[in-house]
Amino acid sequence: MAKELNENTSFKVSVQTLIAMGFGMATVISMWFVLQADIAEAKELPVPPPQDVSRMEFDMKDKNIRLSIGNTEKAVDDLKDRLIRIEDKLDRR
Repeated sequence: MAKELNENTSFKVSVQTLIAMGFGMATVISMWFVLQADIAEAKELPVPPPQDVSRMEFDMKDKNIRLSIGNTEKAVDDLKDRLIRIEDKLDRR
């Protein structure tokens, strides 16, 4: 059954438990202050300038991506051809 808590209720806590609780509270509190200091420092850092992409840069990146896709397609086609030849050799044996 549940016991009722009142001013006459007592409980025992060891010294080790009290020290552990104090150490845990000190750790959490110090982490809080360190986090607050880091946030304050981050607010003072300069904001990086916006990165405007020129039309020429965009076109070059687009061309590079399309070229990479084309090269990948060629490589896949070559691998398919080699796989077909390997399968044909295996079927002949």
